[in-house]
Amino acid sequence: MMCKKFFITLMLLFIYACSNLNFIYSDQKSLTNPVYNKTKYEFYGKEITSMYRYAPRYFGVTEDPYYVLKINIEEEKVKKSVQKNQALIKEDYKLTFLFNLYEAEGGCLLFNKEVFSRFSYVPKSSGYNFGSDQSLEKMYELAGKEGMQQFISFVSNVGELECSNEN
Repeated sequence: MMCKKFFITLMLLFIYACSNLNFIYSDQKSLTNPVYNKTKYEFYGKEITSMYRYAPRYFGVTEDPYYVLKINIEEEKVKKSVQKNQALIKEDYKLTFLFNLYEAEGGCLLFNKEVFSRFSYVPKSSGYNFGSDQSLEKMYELAGKEGMQQFISFVSNVGELECSNEN
């Protein structure tokens, strides 16, 4: 009997304590993604496999697209430190993501944005190193996710998308 009263009191206390929870994403404007489930996307340039895995999270999947998003990925590598024996100590990467959003029917350019991502990589020069290779893949993955998030942020703040190449 005492255990039952304690349990009921504990449940009521828990419900009362959680009654005034405020959610972080209460602002609906911050949740809007105007291209989600309306976009067919295509990748060009540098092949980053994780981009294919994360693109549906940011752009959704649709059978009847309203937009076509072409993402061109360009990579620039700079060898920062080379030892006397020509072993590489550090390499800097600069990834450029060119996002071009078109209307699916007319092919009209609605929005374009260039997003940059930079990171440094320290490879293991003494043969194959699985951990080092996984680290580089993770940096590519983070750069790709960051690029897509920035694009969504930019396109969400534009308001209404209008053709920019009509006469």
